[in-house]
Amino acid sequence: MKERLKLGIPKGSLQNATIKLFKRSGWNINVNGRSYFPEINDDSIECAICRAQEMSRYVESGTLDAGLTGKDWIAENNSDIHMVADLVYSKVSSRQARWVVAVPFESEVQKIEDLEGKKIATELLQFTKRYFEERNITVTIEFSWGATEAKVVSGLADAVVEVTETESTIKAHGLRIIHEMMKTNTQLIANHDVWKNPEKREKIEQIALLLKGALLGEKLVGLKMNVPEEKMNGVMELLPSLNAPTVSPLYNSNWFAVEIIVGIDVVRDLIPELLKKGAEGIIEYPLNKVV
Repeated sequence: MKERLKLGIPKGSLQNATIKLFKRSGWNINVNGRSYFPEINDDSIECAICRAQEMSRYVESGTLDAGLTGKDWIAENNSDIHMVADLVYSKVSSRQARWVVAVPFESEVQKIEDLEGKKIATELLQFTKRYFEERNITVTIEFSWGATEAKVVSGLADAVVEVTETESTIKAHGLRIIHEMMKTNTQLIANHDVWKNPEKREKIEQIALLLKGALLGEKLVGLKMNVPEEKMNGVMELLPSLNAPTVSPLYNSNWFAVEIIVGIDVVRDLIPELLKKGAEGIIEYPLNKVV
């Protein structure tokens, strides 16, 4: 029997989004109550749940073979691991999150150099220390267990280093961003020795392939339509696609069936234009994965 791949699933805000992504990729992960070892419908994988902040350390040490965590926590831990795949997803949106420096709206601070001698609160402690030291800016950096934005509001810090996707929470606390420190997104990571193991590497590559396919599938939809022969050129001029559209003649007629894959963000404008050009019977359908 093959040795099973020990895969880390991030606990916390990213947990549900990760389980949902795996389901779209073909793996059902069942978290039973407070168990840290959920079931998965793949005998070659065993799952363990741990905090994203600690994931890279467990993978680096070999406690886990592979796992999912953010680039930010890899940088925070300064971990030596193999970066397998970029996976841009979150509980909020498909945007890349950013770690930013923010101060009160009324603050005189306009750039990070203006923070010389001041106090900063953050959960990203070690990376922030290195970041300011590399720029020769002397600041006091204190660890924050959460609700970091409130530290400035209550006067416990002059600035915060916080992660944001939409900036809504930062603005809601009366803060403004003065500097972006880093962009971050989820990474599939692996232990270096495990990556050299052909069987486990093949499994990790399979996971990466299907997770990326599921993420791409979320951004695209399929369109089917019927088009009369005399209208084909006009319709074809409108059609974006990963490749050339699939076209097949309808039985015993001068009509054609046309099928394409398009971005979900353009389809709402595309369908009315296709109808104007003579397409009929347009069907839009979701895509589970695009590989």
